Amino acid sequence: QVKLVESGGGLARPGGSLRLSCVLSGDISFFSGLGWYRQVPGKSREMVAGITSGGSTVYGDSVKGRFIISIDNDKNAVTLQLNTLKPEDTAVYYCNGVRIVTKDGTEYPQIWGQGTPVTVSS
Repeated sequence: QVKLVESGGGLARPGGSLRLSCVLSGDISFFSGLGWYRQVPGKSREMVAGITSGGSTVYGDSVKGRFIISIDNDKNAVTLQLNTLKPEDTAVYYCNGVRIVTKDGTEYPQIWGQGTPVTVSS
């Protein structure tokens, strides 16, 4: 079974830092990219950052210069370093995987993790 398992998150003060990690588990042969989205109640899910297996990155405008995404292809894992946190970063953060192919040839166009909450408050 292919799934994304998230860890990290929690409570931080404004200006502080947190780290989110996500591991793609399963008998993985290939994936195109991993990333993070976030969502607050009543709003649509927002792209935070993404990274391809080749290391190309993209960031949402609201987090550029503050968040850093990195990938470990050997571990099929992605990490999001959240720096200089603001109260408006408070949300549930979801790990996202794009075009995942298992060793038996099964392709998953997109999968989501269960989400991990981040709260930024003094």
